Amino acid sequence: MLRSAIARCAPTVPCARVGLVFARCALTVPCARVGLVLAGLLVWPGACWAADDPLDVHVWSVAPFVGLLLSIAILPLVAGHFWHSNFRKALVSLLFAAPVVAYLYYFKEWQGQDGMPALTHALDEYLDFIVLLASLYTVAGGIVLQGYVAPTPMANTFLLAAGAVLANLVGTTGASMLLIRPFLRINAHRIYNRHLPVFFIFSVSNLGGLLTPLGDPPLFLGFLRGIDFFWTIQLWPQWAVANGCVLGLFLVWDGIAYFREPNVPSSPATIVESGPLRLRGKRNFIFLAGILAAVLLTSQAFAQEVQQFLMQFFQCPDLTLLRPWPAVVMIAMALSSLLFTPGHYRAENQFNWGAILEVAVLFIGIFITMVPALELLRGHGEKLGITAPWQYFWYTGALSSFLDNAPTYLTFGTIAAGDQPFFSLMTAKPHILAAISCGAVFMGANTYIGNGPNFMVKSIADSMGYRTPSFFGYMAYSIILLLPIFGLVTWLFFWPR
Repeated sequence: MLRSAIARCAPTVPCARVGLVFARCALTVPCARVGLVLAGLLVWPGACWAADDPLDVHVWSVAPFVGLLLSIAILPLVAGHFWHSNFRKALVSLLFAAPVVAYLYYFKEWQGQDGMPALTHALDEYLDFIVLLASLYTVAGGIVLQGYVAPTPMANTFLLAAGAVLANLVGTTGASMLLIRPFLRINAHRIYNRHLPVFFIFSVSNLGGLLTPLGDPPLFLGFLRGIDFFWTIQLWPQWAVANGCVLGLFLVWDGIAYFREPNVPSSPATIVESGPLRLRGKRNFIFLAGILAAVLLTSQAFAQEVQQFLMQFFQCPDLTLLRPWPAVVMIAMALSSLLFTPGHYRAENQFNWGAILEVAVLFIGIFITMVPALELLRGHGEKLGITAPWQYFWYTGALSSFLDNAPTYLTFGTIAAGDQPFFSLMTAKPHILAAISCGAVFMGANTYIGNGPNFMVKSIADSMGYRTPSFFGYMAYSIILLLPIFGLVTWLFFWPR
Protein backbone atom coordinates (compact mmCIF):
# COMPACT_ATOMS: atom_id res chain seq x y z
CA MET A 1 0.00 0.00 0.00
CA LEU A 2 2.79 2.40 0.93
CA ARG A 3 4.61 1.62 -2.32
CA SER A 4 1.52 2.29 -4.39
CA ALA A 5 0.93 5.59 -2.57
CA ILE A 6 4.51 6.69 -3.21
CA ALA A 7 4.18 5.64 -6.84
CA ARG A 8 1.10 7.83 -7.17
CA CYS A 9 2.91 10.78 -5.59
CA ALA A 10 6.18 10.41 -7.49
CA PRO A 11 4.99 11.80 -10.85
CA THR A 12 3.63 14.87 -9.06
CA VAL A 13 6.64 15.62 -6.87
CA PRO A 14 8.57 18.70 -8.13
CA CYS A 15 11.96 16.94 -8.32
CA ALA A 16 10.60 14.31 -10.69
CA ARG A 17 8.90 16.87 -12.93
CA VAL A 18 11.98 19.09 -12.93
CA GLY A 19 14.01 16.10 -14.05
CA LEU A 20 11.57 15.45 -16.87
CA VAL A 21 11.68 19.09 -17.95
CA PHE A 22 15.47 19.11 -18.11
CA ALA A 23 15.63 15.70 -19.75
CA ARG A 24 13.28 17.00 -22.44
CA CYS A 25 15.50 20.06 -22.88
CA ALA A 26 18.64 17.94 -23.14
CA LEU A 27 17.12 15.80 -25.90
CA THR A 28 15.52 18.58 -27.93
CA VAL A 29 17.90 21.53 -27.87
CA PRO A 30 21.02 21.57 -30.07
CA CYS A 31 23.34 21.56 -27.05
CA ALA A 32 22.16 18.09 -25.98
CA ARG A 33 25.58 17.18 -24.65
CA VAL A 34 25.51 20.14 -22.27
CA GLY A 35 22.13 19.01 -20.99
CA LEU A 36 23.45 15.51 -20.36
CA VAL A 37 26.52 16.92 -18.56
CA LEU A 38 24.21 18.96 -16.31
CA ALA A 39 22.08 15.92 -15.57
CA GLY A 40 25.17 13.90 -14.70
CA LEU A 41 26.43 16.59 -12.35
CA LEU A 42 23.07 16.82 -10.62
CA VAL A 43 23.09 13.14 -9.67
CA TRP A 44 26.80 12.97 -8.82
CA PRO A 45 27.08 11.57 -5.26
CA GLY A 46 28.75 13.37 -2.40
CA ALA A 47 29.64 16.98 -1.76
CA CYS A 48 32.02 18.77 -4.06
CA TRP A 49 33.77 21.81 -2.68
CA ALA A 50 34.96 24.86 -4.54
CA ALA A 51 38.69 25.27 -4.96
CA ASP A 52 40.56 27.08 -2.20
CA ASP A 53 42.02 29.58 -4.66
CA PRO A 54 39.53 31.64 -6.72
CA LEU A 55 39.43 30.98 -10.44
CA ASP A 56 41.09 33.58 -12.65
CA VAL A 57 37.96 34.09 -14.77
CA HIS A 58 37.54 36.81 -17.38
CA VAL A 59 35.08 39.65 -16.84
CA TRP A 60 33.14 38.67 -19.97
CA SER A 61 32.30 35.32 -18.36
CA VAL A 62 29.56 37.05 -16.34
CA ALA A 63 27.70 37.88 -19.58
CA PRO A 64 25.44 34.76 -19.41
CA PHE A 65 24.45 35.69 -15.85
CA VAL A 66 23.54 39.22 -16.95
CA GLY A 67 21.73 37.82 -19.98
CA LEU A 68 19.67 35.43 -17.87
CA LEU A 69 18.70 38.20 -15.44
CA LEU A 70 17.64 40.43 -18.34
CA SER A 71 15.63 37.56 -19.80
CA ILE A 72 13.80 37.05 -16.50
CA ALA A 73 13.10 40.78 -16.38
CA ILE A 74 12.18 41.47 -20.02
CA LEU A 75 10.66 38.32 -21.53
CA PRO A 76 7.51 38.38 -19.34
CA LEU A 77 6.86 41.90 -20.68
CA VAL A 78 7.59 41.41 -24.38
CA ALA A 79 6.80 37.70 -24.83
CA GLY A 80 4.32 36.83 -22.12
CA HIS A 81 2.83 33.81 -23.95
CA PHE A 82 6.28 32.34 -24.59
CA TRP A 83 7.37 32.89 -20.99
CA HIS A 84 4.23 31.34 -19.52
CA SER A 85 5.53 27.81 -20.12
CA ASN A 86 7.89 26.31 -17.53
CA PHE A 87 9.44 24.23 -20.30
CA ARG A 88 10.40 27.38 -22.20
CA LYS A 89 11.76 28.92 -19.02
CA ALA A 90 13.89 25.81 -18.54
CA LEU A 91 15.05 26.12 -22.14
CA VAL A 92 16.15 29.74 -21.63
CA SER A 93 17.81 28.82 -18.33
CA LEU A 94 19.79 25.99 -19.94
CA LEU A 95 20.81 28.05 -22.95
CA PHE A 96 22.45 30.65 -20.73
CA ALA A 97 23.92 27.99 -18.42
CA ALA A 98 25.44 25.91 -21.24
CA PRO A 99 28.32 28.30 -22.17
CA VAL A 100 29.26 28.65 -18.48
CA VAL A 101 29.35 24.86 -18.11
CA ALA A 102 31.54 24.58 -21.20
CA TYR A 103 33.78 27.43 -20.03
CA LEU A 104 34.37 25.83 -16.64
CA TYR A 105 34.74 22.35 -18.13
CA TYR A 106 37.62 23.47 -20.38
CA PHE A 107 38.98 26.02 -17.89
CA LYS A 108 41.92 23.81 -16.94
CA GLU A 109 43.11 23.67 -20.55
CA TRP A 110 42.80 27.43 -20.99
CA GLN A 111 43.90 28.78 -17.61
CA GLY A 112 45.59 25.85 -15.87
CA GLN A 113 42.98 25.73 -13.06
CA ASP A 114 40.30 23.12 -12.59
CA GLY A 115 36.95 24.84 -12.99
CA MET A 116 34.78 21.80 -12.33
CA PRO A 117 34.93 21.92 -8.49
CA ALA A 118 33.40 25.42 -8.57
CA LEU A 119 30.64 24.20 -10.89
CA THR A 120 29.84 21.06 -8.93
CA HIS A 121 29.87 23.05 -5.69
CA ALA A 122 27.30 25.43 -7.21
CA LEU A 123 25.16 22.48 -8.23
CA ASP A 124 25.45 21.00 -4.74
CA GLU A 125 24.24 24.32 -3.32
CA TYR A 126 21.40 24.37 -5.85
CA LEU A 127 20.29 20.90 -4.80
CA ASP A 128 20.38 21.89 -1.12
CA PHE A 129 18.45 25.06 -1.97
CA ILE A 130 15.73 23.41 -4.06
CA VAL A 131 15.25 20.41 -1.76
CA LEU A 132 14.75 22.72 1.24
CA LEU A 133 12.45 25.04 -0.69
CA ALA A 134 10.42 22.19 -2.22
CA SER A 135 10.03 20.35 1.08
CA LEU A 136 8.86 23.49 2.90
CA TYR A 137 6.56 24.32 -0.02
CA THR A 138 5.03 20.84 0.12
CA VAL A 139 4.58 20.69 3.89
CA ALA A 140 3.22 24.24 4.19
CA GLY A 141 0.76 23.49 1.39
CA GLY A 142 -0.99 21.04 3.70
CA ILE A 143 -1.64 23.63 6.42
CA VAL A 144 -4.78 25.64 5.81
CA LEU A 145 -6.33 28.49 7.78
CA GLN A 146 -10.12 28.25 7.61
CA GLY A 147 -12.56 30.93 8.66
CA TYR A 148 -13.12 34.55 7.80
CA VAL A 149 -10.67 37.33 8.58
CA ALA A 150 -11.58 40.88 7.61
CA PRO A 151 -8.90 42.16 5.20
CA THR A 152 -8.34 45.38 7.12
CA PRO A 153 -5.01 47.23 7.15
CA MET A 154 -4.54 46.45 10.84
CA ALA A 155 -5.16 42.72 10.33
CA ASN A 156 -2.76 42.63 7.39
CA THR A 157 -0.11 44.54 9.32
CA PHE A 158 -0.47 42.13 12.24
CA LEU A 159 0.06 39.16 9.88
CA LEU A 160 3.21 40.71 8.43
CA ALA A 161 4.54 41.50 11.90
CA ALA A 162 3.83 37.94 13.05
CA GLY A 163 5.61 36.65 9.96
CA ALA A 164 8.66 38.82 10.68
CA VAL A 165 8.88 37.27 14.15
CA LEU A 166 8.15 33.74 12.92
CA ALA A 167 10.92 34.02 10.31
CA ASN A 168 13.49 33.84 13.11
CA LEU A 169 12.10 30.49 14.27
CA VAL A 170 11.40 28.67 11.01
CA GLY A 171 13.42 30.78 8.55
CA THR A 172 12.24 33.30 6.00
CA THR A 173 11.42 30.44 3.63
CA GLY A 174 9.38 28.53 6.20
CA ALA A 175 7.50 31.62 7.38
CA SER A 176 6.80 32.65 3.79
CA MET A 177 5.42 29.24 2.83
CA LEU A 178 3.26 29.06 5.97
CA LEU A 179 1.71 32.52 5.73
CA ILE A 180 1.63 33.55 2.08
CA ARG A 181 -1.48 31.59 1.11
CA PRO A 182 -3.60 32.70 4.11
CA PHE A 183 -2.41 36.28 3.59
CA LEU A 184 -3.36 36.23 -0.09
CA ARG A 185 -6.65 34.39 0.44
CA ILE A 186 -7.79 36.91 3.04
CA ASN A 187 -7.30 39.75 0.53
CA ALA A 188 -8.21 37.90 -2.67
CA HIS A 189 -11.52 39.73 -3.22
CA ARG A 190 -9.93 43.18 -2.96
CA ILE A 191 -9.35 45.14 -6.15
CA TYR A 192 -6.35 47.19 -5.00
CA ASN A 193 -4.12 44.40 -3.75
CA ARG A 194 -1.06 44.49 -6.01
CA HIS A 195 1.16 45.87 -3.25
CA LEU A 196 0.45 43.02 -0.83
CA PRO A 197 2.92 40.41 -2.18
CA VAL A 198 5.58 43.13 -2.41
CA PHE A 199 5.40 44.08 1.25
CA PHE A 200 5.15 40.40 2.21
CA ILE A 201 8.48 39.79 0.44
CA PHE A 202 10.00 42.83 2.12
CA SER A 203 9.07 41.87 5.67
CA VAL A 204 8.46 38.12 5.99
CA SER A 205 10.72 36.82 3.23
CA ASN A 206 13.72 39.01 4.05
CA LEU A 207 13.96 41.67 6.76
CA GLY A 208 12.32 39.52 9.42
CA GLY A 209 14.98 36.80 9.49
CA LEU A 210 17.86 38.68 11.14
CA LEU A 211 17.77 37.57 14.76
CA THR A 212 18.79 33.89 14.63
CA PRO A 213 20.89 31.67 12.34
CA LEU A 214 17.64 29.91 11.40
CA GLY A 215 16.33 33.15 9.93
CA ASP A 216 18.33 33.34 6.71
CA PRO A 217 20.92 31.12 4.95
CA PRO A 218 23.84 33.61 5.30
CA LEU A 219 23.46 33.66 9.07
CA PHE A 220 23.27 29.89 9.20
CA LEU A 221 26.54 29.63 7.25
CA GLY A 222 28.09 31.97 9.81
CA PHE A 223 26.79 29.70 12.57
CA LEU A 224 28.41 26.70 10.86
CA ARG A 225 31.70 28.64 10.89
CA GLY A 226 31.65 29.33 14.60
CA ILE A 227 29.43 32.39 15.09
CA ASP A 228 27.52 31.91 18.34
CA PHE A 229 23.87 30.93 17.86
CA PHE A 230 22.62 33.83 19.98
CA TRP A 231 25.05 36.46 18.68
CA THR A 232 22.57 37.81 16.13
CA ILE A 233 20.01 38.55 18.88
CA GLN A 234 21.95 41.75 19.58
CA LEU A 235 20.95 43.00 16.13
CA TRP A 236 17.40 43.59 17.38
CA PRO A 237 17.69 47.42 17.11
CA GLN A 238 18.50 47.15 13.39
CA TRP A 239 15.71 44.58 13.01
CA ALA A 240 13.23 46.78 14.85
CA VAL A 241 14.05 49.92 12.85
CA ALA A 242 13.94 48.24 9.44
CA ASN A 243 10.82 46.17 10.07
CA GLY A 244 9.11 48.97 11.96
CA CYS A 245 9.59 51.36 9.03
CA VAL A 246 8.36 48.78 6.49
CA LEU A 247 5.30 47.91 8.57
CA GLY A 248 4.54 51.60 9.14
CA LEU A 249 4.72 52.29 5.39
CA PHE A 250 2.54 49.25 4.73
CA LEU A 251 -0.12 50.36 7.22
CA VAL A 252 -0.39 53.75 5.50
CA TRP A 253 -0.28 52.30 1.95
CA ASP A 254 -2.76 49.52 2.69
CA GLY A 255 -5.04 51.95 4.52
CA ILE A 256 -5.23 54.20 1.46
CA ALA A 257 -5.82 51.21 -0.83
CA TYR A 258 -8.45 49.76 1.51
CA PHE A 259 -10.53 52.92 1.62
CA ARG A 260 -10.43 53.11 -2.18
CA GLU A 261 -12.19 49.74 -2.39
CA PRO A 262 -15.76 49.93 -3.76
CA ASN A 263 -18.51 48.40 -1.66
CA VAL A 264 -18.80 45.25 -3.74
CA PRO A 265 -20.15 42.12 -2.03
CA SER A 266 -17.54 39.43 -1.69
CA SER A 267 -17.88 36.33 -3.82
CA PRO A 268 -18.04 33.02 -1.92
CA ALA A 269 -15.70 31.61 -4.56
CA THR A 270 -12.93 34.02 -3.69
CA ILE A 271 -13.36 34.80 -0.02
CA VAL A 272 -12.06 32.65 2.82
CA GLU A 273 -14.68 30.32 4.31
CA SER A 274 -16.93 32.04 6.82
CA GLY A 275 -17.01 31.08 10.48
CA PRO A 276 -14.47 31.07 13.31
CA LEU A 277 -10.79 30.69 12.56
CA ARG A 278 -9.57 27.10 12.46
CA LEU A 279 -6.17 25.70 11.61
CA ARG A 280 -6.29 22.42 9.69
CA GLY A 281 -3.51 20.04 8.74
CA LYS A 282 -1.71 20.58 12.04
CA ARG A 283 0.15 17.26 11.64
CA ASN A 284 2.30 19.06 9.09
CA PHE A 285 3.94 20.99 11.93
CA ILE A 286 5.58 17.68 12.87
CA PHE A 287 7.00 17.39 9.36
CA LEU A 288 8.06 21.05 9.50
CA ALA A 289 9.91 20.35 12.74
CA GLY A 290 11.64 17.42 11.03
CA ILE A 291 12.87 19.71 8.24
CA LEU A 292 14.18 22.29 10.71
CA ALA A 293 15.90 19.53 12.71
CA ALA A 294 17.62 18.33 9.54
CA VAL A 295 18.88 21.86 8.90
CA LEU A 296 20.15 22.33 12.46
CA LEU A 297 21.84 18.93 12.66
CA THR A 298 24.08 19.80 9.73
CA SER A 299 25.99 21.82 12.33
CA GLN A 300 28.40 19.52 14.15
CA ALA A 301 28.50 21.84 17.17
CA PHE A 302 24.71 21.85 17.53
CA ALA A 303 24.51 18.08 16.99
CA GLN A 304 27.11 17.50 19.70
CA GLU A 305 25.18 19.68 22.18
CA VAL A 306 22.01 17.69 21.49
CA GLN A 307 23.96 14.45 21.84
CA GLN A 308 25.41 15.50 25.20
CA PHE A 309 21.93 16.38 26.46
CA LEU A 310 20.47 13.04 25.35
CA MET A 311 23.41 11.12 26.82
CA GLN A 312 22.01 11.99 30.26
CA PHE A 313 19.14 9.60 29.56
CA PHE A 314 20.49 6.98 27.13
CA GLN A 315 23.40 6.13 24.88
CA CYS A 316 23.18 8.32 21.82
CA PRO A 317 25.32 8.19 18.66
CA ASP A 318 26.70 11.21 16.84
CA LEU A 319 23.69 13.06 15.40
CA THR A 320 25.55 15.16 12.84
CA LEU A 321 23.86 14.81 9.45
CA LEU A 322 26.29 14.64 6.55
CA ARG A 323 25.34 14.69 2.90
CA PRO A 324 23.03 13.34 1.61
CA TRP A 325 21.12 12.68 4.84
CA PRO A 326 19.72 16.21 5.38
CA ALA A 327 18.16 16.06 1.91
CA VAL A 328 16.89 12.52 2.56
CA VAL A 329 15.16 13.66 5.77
CA MET A 330 13.61 16.70 4.04
CA ILE A 331 12.31 14.61 1.15
CA ALA A 332 10.93 12.06 3.64
CA MET A 333 9.08 14.85 5.48
CA ALA A 334 7.63 16.15 2.21
CA LEU A 335 6.48 12.68 1.12
CA SER A 336 4.97 12.06 4.55
CA SER A 337 3.02 15.29 4.20
CA LEU A 338 1.72 14.18 0.83
CA LEU A 339 0.76 10.75 2.14
CA PHE A 340 -0.86 11.68 5.43
CA THR A 341 -2.55 15.04 4.73
CA PRO A 342 -6.10 14.97 3.32
CA GLY A 343 -6.07 16.18 -0.26
CA HIS A 344 -8.88 18.69 0.22
CA TYR A 345 -6.64 20.80 2.46
CA ARG A 346 -4.28 21.39 -0.47
CA ALA A 347 -7.26 22.02 -2.72
CA GLU A 348 -8.47 24.75 -0.34
CA ASN A 349 -4.97 26.26 -0.49
CA GLN A 350 -5.14 26.22 -4.32
CA PHE A 351 -1.95 24.18 -4.10
CA ASN A 352 -0.15 23.20 -7.31
CA TRP A 353 3.40 22.41 -8.39
CA GLY A 354 3.70 25.25 -10.92
CA ALA A 355 5.32 27.73 -8.53
CA ILE A 356 8.06 25.40 -7.30
CA LEU A 357 8.75 24.20 -10.84
CA GLU A 358 9.19 27.78 -12.03
CA VAL A 359 11.67 28.49 -9.24
CA ALA A 360 13.53 25.22 -9.89
CA VAL A 361 14.05 25.71 -13.63
CA LEU A 362 15.08 29.36 -13.32
CA PHE A 363 17.36 29.06 -10.33
CA ILE A 364 19.45 26.23 -11.73
CA GLY A 365 20.46 28.65 -14.48
CA ILE A 366 21.06 31.40 -11.93
CA PHE A 367 23.22 29.18 -9.70
CA ILE A 368 25.35 28.04 -12.67
CA THR A 369 25.75 31.38 -14.43
CA MET A 370 26.65 33.26 -11.26
CA VAL A 371 29.72 31.04 -10.63
CA PRO A 372 32.08 33.35 -12.61
CA ALA A 373 30.65 36.41 -10.83
CA LEU A 374 31.27 34.83 -7.43
CA GLU A 375 34.78 33.80 -8.45
CA LEU A 376 35.51 37.37 -9.52
CA LEU A 377 34.26 38.58 -6.16
CA ARG A 378 36.40 36.02 -4.32
CA GLY A 379 39.48 36.93 -6.31
CA HIS A 380 39.17 40.71 -6.37
CA GLY A 381 37.04 41.53 -3.32
CA GLU A 382 40.05 42.76 -1.34
CA LYS A 383 40.80 45.31 -4.06
CA LEU A 384 37.53 47.11 -3.32
CA GLY A 385 39.27 48.87 -0.43
CA ILE A 386 36.39 48.57 2.02
CA THR A 387 37.17 49.10 5.69
CA ALA A 388 34.24 50.89 7.37
CA PRO A 389 31.04 49.13 8.54
CA TRP A 390 28.84 51.23 6.28
CA GLN A 391 30.89 50.14 3.26
CA TYR A 392 30.51 46.48 4.21
CA PHE A 393 26.77 47.01 4.67
CA TRP A 394 26.26 48.49 1.21
CA TYR A 395 28.73 46.33 -0.72
CA THR A 396 27.39 43.12 0.82
CA GLY A 397 23.81 44.29 0.31
CA ALA A 398 24.24 45.49 -3.26
CA LEU A 399 25.79 42.21 -4.38
CA SER A 400 23.33 40.14 -2.33
CA SER A 401 20.54 41.78 -4.33
CA PHE A 402 21.62 39.92 -7.46
CA LEU A 403 23.97 37.16 -6.32
CA ASP A 404 23.26 34.45 -3.77
CA ASN A 405 23.43 36.30 -0.44
CA ALA A 406 24.96 33.31 1.38
CA PRO A 407 28.31 33.16 -0.49
CA THR A 408 28.36 36.96 -0.66
CA TYR A 409 28.12 37.05 3.15
CA LEU A 410 30.95 34.52 3.46
CA THR A 411 33.13 36.36 0.95
CA PHE A 412 32.96 39.72 2.71
CA GLY A 413 33.21 38.07 6.12
CA THR A 414 36.39 36.31 5.01
CA ILE A 415 37.80 39.57 3.67
CA ALA A 416 37.04 41.30 6.98
CA ALA A 417 38.55 38.47 9.06
CA GLY A 418 41.79 38.45 7.08
CA ASP A 419 44.15 35.80 8.45
CA GLN A 420 41.96 35.14 11.50
CA PRO A 421 39.18 32.55 11.76
CA PHE A 422 35.74 33.64 10.61
CA PHE A 423 34.28 33.52 14.14
CA SER A 424 36.92 36.01 15.36
CA LEU A 425 34.74 38.76 13.87
CA MET A 426 32.39 38.39 16.87
CA THR A 427 34.97 39.91 19.21
CA ALA A 428 37.51 41.62 16.96
CA LYS A 429 35.14 43.39 14.53
CA PRO A 430 31.56 43.05 15.79
CA HIS A 431 30.36 46.21 14.02
CA ILE A 432 31.63 44.93 10.68
CA LEU A 433 30.04 41.49 11.24
CA ALA A 434 26.77 43.27 12.09
CA ALA A 435 27.02 45.34 8.90
CA ILE A 436 27.70 42.25 6.75
CA SER A 437 24.83 40.35 8.39
CA CYS A 438 22.34 43.20 7.95
CA GLY A 439 23.44 43.86 4.37
CA ALA A 440 23.04 40.23 3.32
CA VAL A 441 19.66 39.74 5.03
CA PHE A 442 18.04 43.12 4.39
CA MET A 443 19.04 43.76 0.79
CA GLY A 444 18.02 40.34 -0.41
CA ALA A 445 14.66 42.13 -0.60
CA ASN A 446 15.84 44.45 -3.38
CA THR A 447 15.05 42.05 -6.24
CA TYR A 448 12.99 38.95 -6.91
CA ILE A 449 16.18 36.86 -7.04
CA GLY A 450 17.85 38.35 -3.95
CA ASN A 451 16.56 35.59 -1.67
CA GLY A 452 15.02 32.18 -2.35
CA PRO A 453 11.48 32.87 -1.02
CA ASN A 454 11.08 36.05 -3.09
CA PHE A 455 10.43 34.42 -6.43
CA MET A 456 8.40 31.68 -4.77
CA VAL A 457 6.04 34.24 -3.22
CA LYS A 458 5.68 35.95 -6.60
CA SER A 459 4.89 32.63 -8.29
CA ILE A 460 2.30 31.67 -5.68
CA ALA A 461 0.69 35.11 -5.93
CA ASP A 462 0.57 34.82 -9.73
CA SER A 463 -1.06 31.40 -9.49
CA MET A 464 -3.71 32.82 -7.13
CA GLY A 465 -4.69 35.57 -9.55
CA TYR A 466 -2.69 38.50 -8.18
CA ARG A 467 -1.08 40.92 -10.65
CA THR A 468 2.43 41.06 -9.23
CA PRO A 469 4.89 43.70 -10.47
CA SER A 470 7.42 42.82 -13.15
CA PHE A 471 11.09 42.37 -12.31
CA PHE A 472 11.82 46.06 -12.88
CA GLY A 473 8.47 47.06 -11.38
CA TYR A 474 9.36 45.29 -8.17
CA MET A 475 12.76 47.01 -8.15
CA ALA A 476 10.96 50.34 -8.43
CA TYR A 477 9.13 49.50 -5.19
CA SER A 478 12.36 48.47 -3.44
CA ILE A 479 14.31 51.53 -4.63
CA ILE A 480 11.61 53.98 -3.56
CA LEU A 481 10.63 52.29 -0.29
CA LEU A 482 13.60 50.28 0.95
CA LEU A 483 16.67 52.32 0.03
CA PRO A 484 15.65 55.28 2.27
CA ILE A 485 15.12 52.81 5.13
CA PHE A 486 18.54 51.28 4.51
CA GLY A 487 19.96 54.81 4.50
CA LEU A 488 18.40 55.39 7.92
CA VAL A 489 19.84 52.08 9.18
CA THR A 490 23.26 53.14 7.88
CA TRP A 491 23.11 56.52 9.63
CA LEU A 492 21.86 55.08 12.93
CA PHE A 493 24.12 52.03 13.22
CA PHE A 494 27.00 51.97 10.73
CA TRP A 495 28.00 55.56 10.01
CA PRO A 496 31.26 56.66 11.73
CA ARG A 497 30.67 58.88 14.77
